[in-house]
Amino acid sequence: MNRIAAGQTRAEIDRAENRDFALGKGPLKPRDAATLILIDRDGPAPRILMGRRHMKHAFMPGKFVFPGGRTDPHDGRLRGYGPLDPAVEARLMVAAGARFTTTRARAIALSAVRETWEEAGLLIGEKTAFAAAGPWQGFAAHGVRPSLAGLRLIARATTPPGRVRRFDTRFFAAFSDAIALALPEGGPTQELEALVWLTFAEARAADIPAITHTVLQELETRLADDRELDPATPAPYYHLRRGRFVRDLL
Repeated sequence: MNRIAAGQTRAEIDRAENRDFALGKGPLKPRDAATLILIDRDGPAPRILMGRRHMKHAFMPGKFVFPGGRTDPHDGRLRGYGPLDPAVEARLMVAAGARFTTTRARAIALSAVRETWEEAGLLIGEKTAFAAAGPWQGFAAHGVRPSLAGLRLIARATTPPGRVRRFDTRFFAAFSDAIALALPEGGPTQELEALVWLTFAEARAADIPAITHTVLQELETRLADDRELDPATPAPYYHLRRGRFVRDLL
């Protein structure tokens, strides 16, 4: 099992992640990104939604991942959506830098919702009239108002240097009852195939990135102690500091 953990050196992380994506010279500054872990609690054990990335993708081809991607400029310009829980927003602002604004924090959370629609055809929010342009037009067309109310911050992880792509990713979770509409044909981008609901044990047995193993463990532990995922609970931040991977709390 390839997994990364606090205390590992950069060399150890490189070895753990060398099957996930190409190593090499890449951007010095990571880009904002977000992913959404949807949790179904209807069965005897919680299940989470994952999808397999197409083999044609340069980044993590063939890996099972959560829906997610980069934050888009349109995400920061959206209006009229359901607000983010203040405690979650406060967590996003911790260790974020002097220029980090609440608008940017909300845009990152919104990108997790948008990517879940684009990649999985699942619209998070409520059924009501909504107007939007650009990549959010799909919500308007289906009469769904996006909402961040059910999102909980589970973890943050910054890709170490030496990757062809780097991201500062916030991992959010929401329960499946936040889904206002599920389109049978999937999302418009078709970036994920073989969408499946997996138990934690099944997810760990799948071909998943090393950081996903780490985040799954964080979520499973948190759910065991807090079934409702209290929005005020601190979230771990995994990043490289002085040559070692560290786990800080936000």
